[in-house]
Amino acid sequence: MYKSLILLVMAISLVLVAVPATAMDLGVRAYYWMPGLDGDINYDSGTKLDLEDDLGMDKESYPMVDIFAGFGDHHLLFTYYKADYSGSERLKDTIEFGGSDFPAGANVDSDLEYTVMDFAYQWDAIDLENILAGTSLGLVGKVKYMDITSAKLEGGGESEEVDVSGPIPMLGANLHVGILADIIEARFQVTGMGYSGNSVVEYFGDISYTPFPFVGIHAGYRSFAVNVDVDDLDASFTTAGPYGAITIGF
Repeated sequence: MYKSLILLVMAISLVLVAVPATAMDLGVRAYYWMPGLDGDINYDSGTKLDLEDDLGMDKESYPMVDIFAGFGDHHLLFTYYKADYSGSERLKDTIEFGGSDFPAGANVDSDLEYTVMDFAYQWDAIDLENILAGTSLGLVGKVKYMDITSAKLEGGGESEEVDVSGPIPMLGANLHVGILADIIEARFQVTGMGYSGNSVVEYFGDISYTPFPFVGIHAGYRSFAVNVDVDDLDASFTTAGPYGAITIGF
């Protein structure tokens, strides 16, 4: 998986380098996200387990990266991040996960690891960037590839693990508001999709400050809520919290 990701990033980089800089906006944005975790999970019609109360999982912080390119009203974006949560808890009651019974009183270690890759296209349906501080409203189409590499419980002499992956199509909108020329700006975006009892909703908002050309500093808030039932894994959880970011563009 990581070899494929490296090849993909290299391919995108080669394409961006091959295009004249005067024709496109190019850049990289690095985030540090500090989300909380709230939700539940069950496997193979077993016990619905609260990630925090039953499994002892707590919030984690992790980096994210965007690679973006724009040409006029058209924008491309690739986003990557990996989340890794773990917990340890003494069970109050006997639970079932993946066909195995974990007895009450047992110490159970749990893991939830997943990788997210976004491939997004945005078209600016309303573009007032040349008027005053500038405002634009874009329509967003996105494919979110989510790979749950491990949902695992181990303890009481039992061990169960499941991994699932697949693409999730999403639609939404992005609002950009210039507050002070190209120095202070705001971004708001929401995307989502619901189908066959499953749903995914993601949104973020931030304020950016550009102290000098080509560098932007961001402070914002992001939320990712997923409710999916696939391959006997039923997961419903939300990660949401503040982030800081820096953009280098040219």
